[in-house]
Amino acid sequence: MPAFRDFNFKLLVIEKLMYEDRTLTPAFSINELLRARGIGDAQTYAFENDLAYTVLDESRAYFEALEISEELLATVDTLLVDGGHQVYYECSPVWDGEDELFDVSSLDDLDLLPNLRRISGAQDCGMGVPFTEEVLAARGIASD
Repeated sequence: MPAFRDFNFKLLVIEKLMYEDRTLTPAFSINELLRARGIGDAQTYAFENDLAYTVLDESRAYFEALEISEELLATVDTLLVDGGHQVYYECSPVWDGEDELFDVSSLDDLDLLPNLRRISGAQDCGMGVPFTEEVLAARGIASD
């Protein structure tokens, strides 16, 4: 299975496949996982344990271990960079988008997406530091 180098880039891909396309299943739910452990809802858990603006260990472990086949990665032709992604809620249920918690720091993982043709939103959301138009254009990827 392909290995991602940038956790936050992997989250963008997971958002596309798991929560948008629904081809990467089952969809992870931090609320379901915590309820199964008798903990309650994720937002309360995060606040009560001073974890409000961090990635919960349970979520990080799940998403880091999640394997995505080359066949499924080949279906990714677009990515959306947006602070309101479901995957971000599943990682940090009370994150407000006002910090760099989910900023992508490297585009090395673009090699894992052979059919990626467009990345939307990178310039608008403040998370697009590495998403320069020149770098993407050199790979045949449009950005808006």
